[in-house]
Amino acid sequence: MKTTDYFRESVLVRRPYLKMEWIEAVLRNPVRTEVQPNGRTRYWGFIEELGKYLRVVVEADGETVHNAFPDRGFEP
Repeated sequence: MKTTDYFRESVLVRRPYLKMEWIEAVLRNPVRTEVQPNGRTRYWGFIEELGKYLRVVVEADGETVHNAFPDRGFEP
């Protein structure tokens, strides 16, 4: 899986509990997707282990992960 420097050096440092398998699961089977004005795409998926929805943001190329975090405000 391709990731940005920001994801590797900032996101994973601040959220060491994130598992790449969770990110892959959200990207494979999102409950919602949304394209941002800057071309990035947001994906949401429920992670049983977390008990929350995980938002994964992918670069405009459609494959490079830029951010991921539990989205407390998400409503399916």
